[in-house]
Amino acid sequence: MPELPEVETSRRGIAPHIQGRQVSEVLVRQPRLRWPVSPELAAELTGQEIMDVGRRGKYLLLRTVRGCLLLHLGMSGSLRVLPSTTPAGKHDHLDVCFGEHCLRLHDPRRFGAALWLRGDPLQHPLLAELGPEPLSDDFNIDYLQQSLKGRSAPIKPLLMDSKRVVGVGNIYANESLFSAGIHPARAGGRISRARLERLLGCIKQVLQRSIDQGGTTLRDFTREDGKPGYFAQQLQVYGRAGEPCPNCARPIQRLILGQRASYLCPSCQR
Repeated sequence: MPELPEVETSRRGIAPHIQGRQVSEVLVRQPRLRWPVSPELAAELTGQEIMDVGRRGKYLLLRTVRGCLLLHLGMSGSLRVLPSTTPAGKHDHLDVCFGEHCLRLHDPRRFGAALWLRGDPLQHPLLAELGPEPLSDDFNIDYLQQSLKGRSAPIKPLLMDSKRVVGVGNIYANESLFSAGIHPARAGGRISRARLERLLGCIKQVLQRSIDQGGTTLRDFTREDGKPGYFAQQLQVYGRAGEPCPNCARPIQRLILGQRASYLCPSCQR
């Protein structure tokens, strides 16, 4: 599933092509996505200027005076900016056109979303209860320590709880915990402030590095320009079970936490 860096990479890629532009046409080829696409979307969005291309967690927000188009890439979705005359493929479900070019949503598994929202989109049920952005000042050591206080659950699934902090998905939780030297099964409430402060820095560093390098290469994800991301080449533990730890050369182990695969070095992480 595309994670926060992939979504931010897509936001940065499409924004220069659509921000400040007026929507000339909306084509909905397949309305049955994760949630039905509103039959009123074309009428509501056509003629509107895209005033801002924002992001909240893994959701993209295309804001207009009249409302906001919320996009989610689901498990296999991607966005492209293409000439409007480009023939649509089987899994090209939505075009937002701007004269000679269009923003196209491609989603083979149809777990993505395209919702038209009136009012403040941040108050929509999908967004209202999300935690702070991990790269923002709101995600700081005082907040992290307080949010984990008394929690006996393993730290890794706690980090992946979007109500606690958005966008720290499975790949980046694994990588951040390894960089911080913290075992993913350690109880969140039993980690010292000093170690949490190190973890906080590692989360921000891992995510920012991934954004700078264009997102992580996943089987079903490519960037908006069709080229894969490159951060996967620098993953230290994720998907590397049995390979030597880059720090101590002992084999990386795989275990299941919260029904998700976790990768760790039992020697370097405690």
